[in-house]
Amino acid sequence: MTDRANALQIFGVDGIPEVKVGDDLAGLIIQALQISQVTLESGDVMVVTHKIVSKAEGRLIDLREVEPSPFARQIALAYDKDPRHIEVVLRESKRIVRMDHGVIIAETRQGFVCANAGVDASNVAGQEIVCLQPVDPDASAQRLRQGLAEQLGVNLAVIISDSFGRPWRNGIINVAIGLAGLAPFADYRGQHDSSGYELRASVLAVADELAAAGELVMGKLARRPIAIIRGYRIENTAGSAQDLVMDATRDMFR
Repeated sequence: MTDRANALQIFGVDGIPEVKVGDDLAGLIIQALQISQVTLESGDVMVVTHKIVSKAEGRLIDLREVEPSPFARQIALAYDKDPRHIEVVLRESKRIVRMDHGVIIAETRQGFVCANAGVDASNVAGQEIVCLQPVDPDASAQRLRQGLAEQLGVNLAVIISDSFGRPWRNGIINVAIGLAGLAPFADYRGQHDSSGYELRASVLAVADELAAAGELVMGKLARRPIAIIRGYRIENTAGSAQDLVMDATRDMFR
């Protein structure tokens, strides 16, 4: 494998309105690109926060319509939380990994391990509304990639991102929960470094690195849910964000 890039450019895209259920996300992005005076090129990587994808796909829950279970009420009482929010987290969880200090670390139905099963109330219109992750983020990324290709005639990669915490590290970071048009890894195993040492374990999670790079211009408060990364060679390879999930036999945190 050759070097992936020696320089990258990252463009933030403004002009995305509040996304509603059923919106044509590709169409909204094209309008925003025009507002931001950014032209998509073949080979670009588009990082899209999962929040706007989930909104367009109707992955929103009105807490006023949620009846919490006795278990959700018990957790909420212990940690001074909204029992309805806890109930939604439990419904989205395939497995509770750890529960402490008012935080639920859960494995989602998509297989991701994250805080509160990815259920989030930030950047969502309405005080009683929470947002869930897309049902199939890889499929969402592929639909968006195909829609943009059909309308603009470009061959690009799409990453759908979400913010996760990490073991051993403070702070959160954007990671890829869905992708289309690129491989999630750069695998250097079997190659030799400049000293002749054979690399045996060097598999870089480049999809996560690109998602994190995109967040540098997206921000949490700027209402800028799209970033374009230029200069990374996508090589038209297929991949899935599910490949980034650690196999249970190797997961030391289970």
